[in-house]
Amino acid sequence: MKTHHRGRPVTIFTPSSAAENNTNAQNLTVKEIVARLSPELFRVTMLCEHTPDPRIATRGNTNLVPYTKHGNTIRLLKHCLFPSPDIYFFPRSGPLDRAFFDLRKYLPINTALITYIVMLMNEVTGAGLVSRSVLEADVVCANSKYVSDTVRERFGVEPITVYDGVDHRFFFPRRGGRTALSSIVTVLYAGSFQPRKRVELVIEQAARWPTVQFRLAGRGATEDGCKALAERLGCQNVFFLGHLDAARLGEEMRGADVFLFPSILEGHPQVLVQAAASGLPVVAMNLYRPEYVINGLSGFLVESDTELGPRLASLLGNPTLRQSMATAAVQHSQAFDWDHIARHWAGIFQEVAARREA
Repeated sequence: MKTHHRGRPVTIFTPSSAAENNTNAQNLTVKEIVARLSPELFRVTMLCEHTPDPRIATRGNTNLVPYTKHGNTIRLLKHCLFPSPDIYFFPRSGPLDRAFFDLRKYLPINTALITYIVMLMNEVTGAGLVSRSVLEADVVCANSKYVSDTVRERFGVEPITVYDGVDHRFFFPRRGGRTALSSIVTVLYAGSFQPRKRVELVIEQAARWPTVQFRLAGRGATEDGCKALAERLGCQNVFFLGHLDAARLGEEMRGADVFLFPSILEGHPQVLVQAAASGLPVVAMNLYRPEYVINGLSGFLVESDTELGPRLASLLGNPTLRQSMATAAVQHSQAFDWDHIARHWAGIFQEVAARREA
């Protein structure tokens, strides 16, 4: 991606939160990108409902628009029209995005739309505003090769693959490496509690391994059901941690030995590269082809539920294998560096803005 120089900064609006305590994966992505964009080259407008990420709060040429309980759509739309930015980046599926799409379609708004797809596309995930965000975009990006493939197959659009990176302020290996002879082996799950994540399978594994500690980070719709299942199975070794910020999640990862992630519907979940950077071998499903894990080297990517238990067992019973995969995971995670990824995004923004002026 070429870098284009122009007389004024590229102006970007993104319906993304700059709040420090907002750990939504999409918002984490945008914060990491914006924090690294040159203030001399890019002026960015973001939303902020609480205390902003300090890197963004101190970044020059950044406009943080308060996000409140009511009246956001009209108030935020003004920032997309008066004046209109060069780029509307990373639309979601809310009323603001719908209003912007409609106005852009019928009014002479010279704002480029850059869509970032972070979920594999099918008849359900690719419907509604997501479909519009792809078909009406000037540029479509996706966060893995497989997600790019699903975008291409469903919409006939050629996306640019741009990975999410890992924040090494919070996710790094345990100092001195992992202790192969640790007396208590720990399995960690981190993510939301919802049907597609299948946290119940983690609890079922805990029932099979009563001497192994299973720690579950996150909240969501299936959390109460998972707690009831753990009680019904008599799992004294399951601990529900609730929502964790990045710093606390990093600490949990450094204290664990294996990361178990049985979700079946994803894009390219950042939690896998966070686990890898923290020195955790991963056991996950291969249905969404995650590139953060090298199957057989830094963890296991399984094709079916019947493989999930045996692969976990091979790690729980073999500290040497855990150690070798932990080392490989850390090495592999270094390929997903936010500084490099942000430079890629900067090139995309500049090229798109230059095309709009041509």
